[in-house]
Amino acid sequence: MKTLYVSSRSCTVLLDPDGLYEAKEPRTLSLNGKLLREETKSVASVFGLEPDTEYTLSGEAPDGTPEHVVFRTKKETCSLNVKEFGAKGDGETDDTPMIQAAILACPRGGRVLVPEGTYRTGPLFLKSHMTLEIAGGATLALETDRNRFPIFPGRTPAHNADGEFLLGMWEGESRDGYASALTGIDITDTAVIGEGIVDGRAQESDWWVDPKKIRGATRGHLLFLMRCRGVTVQGLTFRNSPAWNLHPTMSRDLDFLNLQIEAPWDSPNTDGFDPESCSHVRLLGSRISVGDDCIAIKAGKIELGKKYRMPCDEIEIAWCAMLDGHGGVTVGSEMAGGVRNVRAHHCYMRGNDRALRIKTRRGRGKDGVVDNILFEHVRMKNIKVPLVVNSLYFCDPDGHSPWVQSRAHEAVDDTTPRIGSIRFEHVKATGCQGCVAYVLGLPEQPVEELVIRDSYFDFAEDASEVREPAMADGVDPVRKKGLVLKYAGRVELKNLRIDGVEGPMLDLEEVREINQQTEE
Repeated sequence: MKTLYVSSRSCTVLLDPDGLYEAKEPRTLSLNGKLLREETKSVASVFGLEPDTEYTLSGEAPDGTPEHVVFRTKKETCSLNVKEFGAKGDGETDDTPMIQAAILACPRGGRVLVPEGTYRTGPLFLKSHMTLEIAGGATLALETDRNRFPIFPGRTPAHNADGEFLLGMWEGESRDGYASALTGIDITDTAVIGEGIVDGRAQESDWWVDPKKIRGATRGHLLFLMRCRGVTVQGLTFRNSPAWNLHPTMSRDLDFLNLQIEAPWDSPNTDGFDPESCSHVRLLGSRISVGDDCIAIKAGKIELGKKYRMPCDEIEIAWCAMLDGHGGVTVGSEMAGGVRNVRAHHCYMRGNDRALRIKTRRGRGKDGVVDNILFEHVRMKNIKVPLVVNSLYFCDPDGHSPWVQSRAHEAVDDTTPRIGSIRFEHVKATGCQGCVAYVLGLPEQPVEELVIRDSYFDFAEDASEVREPAMADGVDPVRKKGLVLKYAGRVELKNLRIDGVEGPMLDLEEVREINQQTEE
């Protein structure tokens, strides 16, 4: 048992480091000797604590060994209840100004409490050195009329080192955008915690209607952080976002713990968690089921990546469940600033199109380097294609152009991205459909190192044909196929068992070196 985070009112602990989202065995938890609950998850949170108080959280390991952690909650200067500021929480009154007033009035080290109730709000804005707690039974129900949302300008001229002030962001570009349900701009030492719900109500509005059409500005998020530091989001449920759910950008030292992120499988652009040009980020113990990629790690499309050169760096994703989204954990495709040092481990994935996925394309640029990416101890069920690395992703208006999709050895120049080391270890995937892996590097810039080892895959008996195992032109449909590896440098395949393949295990094209030890 290990403490991961402590606030003035809550604590998050790691109970089972060897579990996935669910622990291998449930644990009965006690707090200061009083029975608390039976916990089935590997990462758990406790709420309803008092500030500046010592607690002992106790449990029992599966082998019967007693476990406990002792922690002291943080101090708190005061607690402000939004109902004392006039918020009704009746689901009808516009509670935006009352909740915002409480946030603005909160002193350093204080808490704003949103108690049980349904609070109809527009976008709310966070500030530094405070905690916002959305308690169990409380829902922030986002306004459905976009005309009542502030618009963030994409770029504003500024007298600073960059010559501009960035606010609105959309898919790796600075664009005018509607404000999000919760927004932090240049804040530090802030926590948003609780067992409540942030509901975007997009299905009750027109956010998902004709979604590619820009009406007024680009769609907002449920949580947007720009240039923030030291922010923790704990325990909450985010659902039915207008677009991406959680979007931190150009920020660092962020924790996202025990979250639930939900949207219908057919909702457009509702990525669950999209850190962009961020460093030192943890997403732990969370469950995501959305209409696009569950997790997408990004770093600007082209211009922002080239100008700011801010990679996504030092990212940990662990003890999470990714269900039904297009991708489980994805890197790219907007990654012109680079993505490096990512570790996704002890996760469970079910029903994704492509579970572990790298995607880039010509044009992302020389700073668009993807390197030192490790996926390990991952379990999958009913995945179309478990592993995908695609350097010919056909996104953007020119995505199908001859230059982007060329299989010729084009010139390596300032427009050419690079994929370094990608490792898949201790992966178990059952009920696969199309193929185990589809790897497609650039002919002129092959994937430098690909490692797949200590892993097991099998196919569903009634597996369906997958028409686009990798989203690139000229890719044939696949069904019960092994590993398709094209344009790669060093490949290591070690201790693999793959059951149910029909045809050759390997389909190779321009692979420079392959070290193989597989079992059929």
